[in-house]
Amino acid sequence: MKIRVGLLIAIAILCAGLLLTVGFAQGPQAPRPQDDPLAEYVFPPELVMQHQREIALTDEQKAFLRGEIQRVTLRFTELQWQIQDALEGLVSTLKGESVNEQQALSQLDRILDTEREIKHLHVGLAVRIKNKLTPEQQSKLQAFKRSDHR
Repeated sequence: MKIRVGLLIAIAILCAGLLLTVGFAQGPQAPRPQDDPLAEYVFPPELVMQHQREIALTDEQKAFLRGEIQRVTLRFTELQWQIQDALEGLVSTLKGESVNEQQALSQLDRILDTEREIKHLHVGLAVRIKNKLTPEQQSKLQAFKRSDHR
């Protein structure tokens, strides 16, 4: 039983570490390119907006990006609260002398489901941004990404 409690505490610590890597205080941003295997193929919103003049972003594209970023940011904030609640519930469950394994695993599932939704939001936004850009705009952004990493 002590081994299970230790394992669940380790999982809680791991989950807390995962939460920190999501970057809650910064809002929805793409992971650093060296940490993200998808970064080579998509464009973070910050990069697009930073180079909007150079890539000749249209007013329609700007409005689309603003709307998508606002929608994702709102949902992301809601998910942050859900993860924090679930993490507090898991920690509370693990504090006792005897831990209800089913309850602890249920709390963990809530955390993992929410993290999955956050990742889903990030990738979905990245795909929508890429699909809204012309091939020429994408080529220019690829060049900016390459020059930024030198």
